[in-house]
This record gives sequence, C-alpha cells and structure tokens, in this order.
Amino acid sequence: MNATHSLIAGALLFALAAASAAAADPKTASKKLYCWNEDGRKVCGDALPAHAVDSARTEISAKSGLPTARVDRTLTGEERAAAEQAAREARSAALAADAAKRRDRAMAESYATEQDLRNSFQERIVLLDETVKASQYGIVGRRQALLSLLRKAGEAELSGKPVGKTLAENIRGQHDELLHQQEVLKQQVLERSLADQDLTAALERYHALKSQAPGGG
Repeated sequence: MNATHSLIAGALLFALAAASAAAADPKTASKKLYCWNEDGRKVCGDALPAHAVDSARTEISAKSGLPTARVDRTLTGEERAAAEQAAREARSAALAADAAKRRDRAMAESYATEQDLRNSFQERIVLLDETVKASQYGIVGRRQALLSLLRKAGEAELSGKPVGKTLAENIRGQHDELLHQQEVLKQQVLERSLADQDLTAALERYHALKSQAPGGG
C-alpha cells in the first residue's frame, strides 16, 4: 500500500473510530472532525489548529463518519481583490447585455420598416454634417483673422515699431482658439464617421430581430 492510500485509510479509520465514540457518547454526536493538507500530507483531527484555519479542509461528522462540508482555503488580499473585480466586471457585462436586449426590443417595436430606422438615423447624420460644416467655416474665419493680425505685427516690425501688447495678446488668443476649434472638428468628424457605423450595426440587428419574429423572413 503506498503512502497516499495509507493516509486515506488512516483518515477513514480515524473517522470510523470517532463515529463509534459518538455512538457510545451522545455528547460527541454534534462534534466535527477536520482533515486538511499540511506539508504535502493529509492531517485529520477533532480540532482545527490556528495555523490551519485558512487552509482548505473537509469537515466530517463525528456521528456518521461522513463528510459534511468542504471549505476552500481563505483567499489572499490580492486574490480577493481580483475576485471582487471579476464579479464587478461580470455584473457590468450582464447589465450591458440586458440593456442591449432592451434597446433591440425597443428598436424592433419602434420601427415598422427599415426605412423608418434609416430616417431616424438620418436626422442625427444631417445634424452632425451641419455641425462639421459650421466648425469648418469657423476655422476658416479664425485662420483669416489670425493671418490679418500676423500681417499687422509683421508690418509693425518692418517699420521698426514694436508689436503692441494688445496685438500680441490677440494673436496668442486667436492662435489658441484656432487650435481648440481644430481639435473640436476632429472629434466631430470622428463622431460623424461613427454614425455610419452605428447605422450599419443597427440595420444588422434590426434584420436579425425581424427574422426571429413570428412570420419574419
């Protein structure tokens, strides 16, 4: 008999002996036995030592000699934090999936035809197009104003006059505002391109939902 079988047999004999003692002494019936691994070997006892409190263990009824519970080892701080993060991510994913299902149902119920869905998106797309154009015109105007101020500064320097404080501040202000408007335009162009992608995805979901509906093609 190898070492593993010997340990298992020892644990069983220990449990059976405790079960016999429980039958002889009713007070022992409510007691539990514990088996855990320690330095690669299985250890059993009728009390759990302090150093084994956080270890994985099997709890055995002293009355029947049968396992009644299996307790996993206590997680480390890092493992507990990782488990909590994983649980939060799982809850977030479940909430996002439920929200997506509700949006899909609402979309299928709100738009009788594909054209109705396209028309809804088209309103958003037209608004985005107008916003992009307005920003482009604004940038052109801002650039022209900046060039005009720079010409004035250049003329002052060519004539040997210093560039006035007010003119210098206006140049810096126009330049900063131009850079800001250019960044805003980039975001608007990106949002406009995403609108096309959103429409394509919405049409795909719409067709899928309609095909699943009773009588769908």
